[in-house]
Amino acid sequence: MPEPKKEHYNGMALNCEEAPLDVDIKDGGKVVVLNTKNLPLVGEVGLGADLVRLNGKAMCSPGFSCDSALQVTYIVRGSGRVQVVGVDGKRVLETTIKAGNLFIVPRFFVVSKIADPDGMDWFSIITTPNPVFTHLAGRTSVWKALSPEVLQAAFGVSRDVEQKFSSKRKAEEIFFPPPN
Repeated sequence: MPEPKKEHYNGMALNCEEAPLDVDIKDGGKVVVLNTKNLPLVGEVGLGADLVRLNGKAMCSPGFSCDSALQVTYIVRGSGRVQVVGVDGKRVLETTIKAGNLFIVPRFFVVSKIADPDGMDWFSIITTPNPVFTHLAGRTSVWKALSPEVLQAAFGVSRDVEQKFSSKRKAEEIFFPPPN
């Protein structure tokens, strides 16, 4: 068989292990997102994907797809816990997950994962070629867009409690390394 040439697979295949990282948080985790930028074929099939490596005892911030995509997630390595909350605020899934497990996150549902001490890797197929996620904590948190008065009213808390809440985890990305 002839040796493969880059021009024969360019745009059709991507080695996630060698692809540039979209997110890399020290002691937290790493993400490679497959989208129309790095794998043009996903635009033709209407799907995107991501490969996530969550370090031991780290947490992936609660987040959701804000472009109405659903996610099919397969745990590749390791184990941990997952929690999925529906649009009505009710918990629909809370379980331990391990390599070989697969679960689905419906449109607009919030999902969060915490890795066990050995870490956890997962691969998700996402029903849009250019997925857009927003998170409820960290640097890109949707809470940051709300005024202090709205947060105080929404949670029924004092200004001091709201300030303490808002000051936490501001600099973090989507992964939170374990506390020391």
